[in-house]
Amino acid sequence: MSRTPRSAVLSVLALAAALAVPTAGPPAPARAAVHHTGDEAAVLGEDHARAHARLRRAAQGTQRYPQARRTASLASLEESQRRTNARFDAARFGRFTQFFPSPDFGVHVALLPTGKVLLFSFERVEADPTKETGPTNTVGRTNAGRAWLWDPAEGTGARAFRNVPPPVVLMPDGTYSPRPAPFFCAGHSYLPNGMVGVFGGNVGGKGGSGAKLSFVFDPWTEKWFRNRDMAVGRWYPSVVTGADGRQIIMSGQSERGTGTPTPVVERFPALGHRVPWRPYDIPAGVPAERLRSQAPFRNDYPHLFSLRDGMVYGLGRDADQQWIFDPAKDVRAELPRRPADFRGYGSAVPLPAGFRGPDSVLVLGGDPRDPHTYRLSAGRWTTEEPRAFGRTQDGTLILPDGTLLTVNGALDTRDYGHGPFNPTADLKYRQIEVRDARGGWKLGPAQRLPRGYHSNALVLPDGRMMVTGDELQQIANDPDIDDGMDGSIELYEPAYLHRGARPALDRVPAGDLRHDSGFQVTSSTAKDVKRAVLLAPTTVTHSVNTSQRHLDLRLTGVQGDRIGLRTPPGAADAPPGYYMLFLLDAKGVPSTAKWIKLGAR
Repeated sequence: MSRTPRSAVLSVLALAAALAVPTAGPPAPARAAVHHTGDEAAVLGEDHARAHARLRRAAQGTQRYPQARRTASLASLEESQRRTNARFDAARFGRFTQFFPSPDFGVHVALLPTGKVLLFSFERVEADPTKETGPTNTVGRTNAGRAWLWDPAEGTGARAFRNVPPPVVLMPDGTYSPRPAPFFCAGHSYLPNGMVGVFGGNVGGKGGSGAKLSFVFDPWTEKWFRNRDMAVGRWYPSVVTGADGRQIIMSGQSERGTGTPTPVVERFPALGHRVPWRPYDIPAGVPAERLRSQAPFRNDYPHLFSLRDGMVYGLGRDADQQWIFDPAKDVRAELPRRPADFRGYGSAVPLPAGFRGPDSVLVLGGDPRDPHTYRLSAGRWTTEEPRAFGRTQDGTLILPDGTLLTVNGALDTRDYGHGPFNPTADLKYRQIEVRDARGGWKLGPAQRLPRGYHSNALVLPDGRMMVTGDELQQIANDPDIDDGMDGSIELYEPAYLHRGARPALDRVPAGDLRHDSGFQVTSSTAKDVKRAVLLAPTTVTHSVNTSQRHLDLRLTGVQGDRIGLRTPPGAADAPPGYYMLFLLDAKGVPSTAKWIKLGAR
């Protein structure tokens, strides 16, 4: 959707006042809105009348939760952040810097090989954060998706964002209402050519139901392309890219609605269709393929990881649903029960393993009563060092220096410590936590906003971390609820950016790099470089980040400003696609990254 101009919003607010919209009671259901505006529909047309009805409901939300309350809340958070962070030395703990508005909630985010960030979510149907903001239960035209690009090179103002709306679709909900695809709460991962495959979405109804939608976003043309529908609907599925560059799709609530997770496993593209490799290989109208093996997860959004053995590990939220999948043989085997009980939305990370791909995963978060972390390695679970406290809805990222950083979190879904849909949060959920090379954790500075459900974060090529998401907290602390900038982004500078000058990475190869092969980069500070690493870009939602990966590269020699490097051994170590290459000095300070393309046909 294009951003609503401020003047248009103000005119609708005036219309709402003229029509004497009551300020008490819940907003009318979306389908009933046109029924109660028959005269308006006759004059303006059904589409225009629906838009007016939707904005009238938004106006109600601004009256029940006025701007003065939002402004005061944001000012209070800014002050508490300032007081809290004054005691943290940036060279040891990093620091939060810019905080700025965004036109999207950032329920889903993906770093693209162009350096831009794709954000997508849903159209707001409620401006009162004590109510459900999104159209989960909505059937019809107002159950719609939206998407934007943020270009960090353009800064933090409105001009740095570009609307990239999803294709208009007809959903099988009986209303025959075209709308931008409601692909929120879908699953996604990268294809080898840098495109983002997005699968599933919301048909609507009580609690939401699974859509069969299948899209790719092309970072090069900055457009969406639709593929053939999947075999089943999926609402909250997970997707991971395997060593062959194909995507494995699992779980999600089916088209029958919440409480009916599908066991069907699919692969995209289907065998017999080429894996998109070059920037101009755009999959459109390509089918997915239903596999023989099933994955009957009882709960949605399992963590999926493709590890160095080429297997896909499915780590379910239930302790007894931990599986290993062989995508080549299409078979599934059991893994041991995880030591901890059920875990909600919490993070999991494939741990760095030097020059080889990851062979272990750290599971953390998802249970506010359990601060421990759990490692799966060689088919065995071990209990690792705990964090300071348990939290759900958190995100954990691998930084270029190999440390882990946790950001965001809550007590439970929509509960930040004072009850559900209460925007007031415990300060501790705003603090980052960092895991060092020895596995120990320490708390750090606080972010501006509490961010729990639907919160996200990713590492940018310049080494900073972007934090966004959580529509409840974003609209509860919106500095101007009427300007169409529904979301917000905050930037964090890790400690390594406060430890002196950075190494330079001046030039990298432009073509495809084969696995287990040598290549050269140039650096005006080559003599200071002690380490070179690849960091896969992040695409994440609901604390599920299947794409991130960290690998060291072998240094084969330095001659003048040229540094010899060697790529990872094979595609199972590092699936084909785009990676950020960082050079690091002896203090762990990284260069600004440049993109390389790993893998060749």
